[in-house]
Amino acid sequence: MLKIVSAKVIVTCPGRNFVTLKIETSDGVTGLGDATLSGRELAVASYLTDHLVPCLIGRDAHTIEDTWQYFYRGAYWRRGPVTMSAIAAVDMALWDIKAKVAGLPLYQLLGGKSRDGAMVYTHANGNTIEETLEKAQKYIAEGYKAVRLQSGVPGLKATYGVGKAGKPYDPADSDIPSEYSWSSEKYLRSVPELFKKARDVLGWDVHLLHDVHHRLTPIEAARLGKELEPYRLFWLEDAVTAENQANFRLIRQHTVTPLAVGEVFNSIWDCKQLIEEQLIDYIRATVVHAGGITHLRRIAALADIYNVRTGCHGATDLSPVSMAAALHFDVSIPNFGIQEWMHHAEVTDEVFRRTYSYKDGALHPGEGPGLGVELDEALAAKYPYKRAYLPVNRLEDGSLTNW
Repeated sequence: MLKIVSAKVIVTCPGRNFVTLKIETSDGVTGLGDATLSGRELAVASYLTDHLVPCLIGRDAHTIEDTWQYFYRGAYWRRGPVTMSAIAAVDMALWDIKAKVAGLPLYQLLGGKSRDGAMVYTHANGNTIEETLEKAQKYIAEGYKAVRLQSGVPGLKATYGVGKAGKPYDPADSDIPSEYSWSSEKYLRSVPELFKKARDVLGWDVHLLHDVHHRLTPIEAARLGKELEPYRLFWLEDAVTAENQANFRLIRQHTVTPLAVGEVFNSIWDCKQLIEEQLIDYIRATVVHAGGITHLRRIAALADIYNVRTGCHGATDLSPVSMAAALHFDVSIPNFGIQEWMHHAEVTDEVFRRTYSYKDGALHPGEGPGLGVELDEALAAKYPYKRAYLPVNRLEDGSLTNW
């Protein structure tokens, strides 16, 4: 038995807020897990500190599956992003410990490599189509084989995915939610033009992706998917909200543009119908918000039966701990599709020292034992938590809509 002797929650803000769980065992081996839930970080920190950590002390660190079931089935009030992010942190930390004890990189415990590295896509955005394509050309020159394109919408002051004043995009921008104005009509007029020009400028040897961010109705999304068919997108992401999974049936009836969804999902039940009816092509659930490596592997296994591939969310609201865990997962599963990668701020990489690396359009998890990430607690303490909310969206008539 490898007894857990301590577990603590570390909240830090090196560029943005992160919640990290650190578990220590009786032989001195430690493991890290990410518990970050953007805009609701302290809710997960409290869930861990007040409800899970007391139950961890004395447990066997090797019993990962039993511990996952203990915190999921044993809670009675199951699922939800706060619960599942907390369970994910425990799960990641225990996998980190197990791999360190074995002296192996985590992917070896997940069955070994199915591929050399995980193809990643990054974000090219700008206030105009020209700015967006200029950034995309820069990334392609750096070896990226896939780029997500987001551009400003004429007539709207701000648009999802587009940074301010040339800075990297980070939506958690205020200690009280910012409010933005939205028009689906203006958006739908602009996106096909973005991708028409993108193919003219970037050619056909690069994968192009786009994120709607849950803002359309199913029939609007169907029309957009159909209009984008000539430009052969890698995927159209989050075209509608997915609480009603059957909404995707209507989109599927009208377009063959590949569909991706799932960054806000927190369990297999959120995507069961989407996968079984083959209404999507990529499932984007994350290792942190979907209950950790243990549960994400179940989602991937279900998806594999139906030829659905993974495309895990990888924005900067996931810490390097999550990114490392995602990469070990990515290289091990048979039905990997692509991995999102937004570069963390330099100060974030100083606090979270990581071994994963980028080369030729792919990320590689590294060969060190465990996840390959260590937290500098002394440095983390110098960056205290700062409240930061995600924005809200209103239609031009003032009514609230999906952000």
